[in-house]
Amino acid sequence: MPDDVQPLRLPEPPLPSPASPASAGQPGAPALLAARYAVPPAPAYAALDLGTNNCRLLIGAPTGAGFRVVDSFSRIVRLGEGLAATGMLAEPAMDRAIAALGACAEKLARRPIRALQAVATEACRRAGNGAAFLARVEAQTGLRPRIISAREEAELAMESCAPLLEETDRRALLFDIGGGSTEIAWIRIPPRGGRPAGAPMAELIGYVSLPLGVVTLAERAGASCFTEEGFHAVVEEVATHLLAFDRVHCIGQEIRAGGVRLIGTSGTVTTLAGVALALPRYRRPLVDGRTLDRDVADQALGDLFALGRAGLAAHPCVGPERVDFVLPGCAVYAAIRHVWPLPALTVADRGLREGMLLRMMRADRQPNREARASPPKRAFT
Repeated sequence: MPDDVQPLRLPEPPLPSPASPASAGQPGAPALLAARYAVPPAPAYAALDLGTNNCRLLIGAPTGAGFRVVDSFSRIVRLGEGLAATGMLAEPAMDRAIAALGACAEKLARRPIRALQAVATEACRRAGNGAAFLARVEAQTGLRPRIISAREEAELAMESCAPLLEETDRRALLFDIGGGSTEIAWIRIPPRGGRPAGAPMAELIGYVSLPLGVVTLAERAGASCFTEEGFHAVVEEVATHLLAFDRVHCIGQEIRAGGVRLIGTSGTVTTLAGVALALPRYRRPLVDGRTLDRDVADQALGDLFALGRAGLAAHPCVGPERVDFVLPGCAVYAAIRHVWPLPALTVADRGLREGMLLRMMRADRQPNREARASPPKRAFT
């Protein structure tokens, strides 16, 4: 799917310029990059997400209202291939990921970067050789991804999607169908009128990470997802996990009270949107932030299921590289839709990378840098 990105809107004031006192003496990535490439620091930030299925890089420069995308990279690497069966990352999968990370390192080397964060998610969390693999990544590419927890993954997704919330929202249910896991975040939205300056737009009430992603499901039940029986078996399995989370937080009760928004951020929901909009090719500006009525999303899901393997491979919003992952992802969405029958779905083509960029930019606005609670910036050396 093309990484067709547009400026994101931020609710905070613009960042100070690199020459301002607030940005003087910034440690970490800028100084190291400047020393290595003999270029001055610039107001650009980079975020790298090494997932179970994809390797993605996003470089953004702050603007008065948010940030504009300077460069981006996305490649399917299938790092988690075979992980569910062996508990280890396979050599071919690690080789593919390192090749993609090398391409990211080359992009980073071509421009001055003020700060970089690089993270690894479920595949590296779960794999017995995850830490050894990341040591190899550093040795071969100079990049140092850190393994983040499922909670931080949910927080980053929440941060990136917070601008999609509206005045009438009291709660939000955010889901991210990844390669190795699915994260569900239950979010409280404080009233905007009484919110103190600088207060967060959203607060994480609870989260759950299901060990069910498109890669793990495709390896275990991918072929059966092309049949009605197999598809519904996956829906029922996922729904069982969701119901346990629902009971803890009484989400169904909150939905009946109103003011709950359902937001999906993943290739599954952006594909549903592309199909619902009958796009001749995927275009992020037409999808990100789009709200689909429940019936429209259901029809798109039915259309995808009816295409079969050959039709999915030929579809401009799917393609041969993603053909095995679409229906497992749709089964996860169908389970979410079944347990929490909200009237609409807000589609977000944004996620961890955007959340990391927002977090770094926000940290740079804080006057007391020693008091920061955010994770340390990761340098490219």
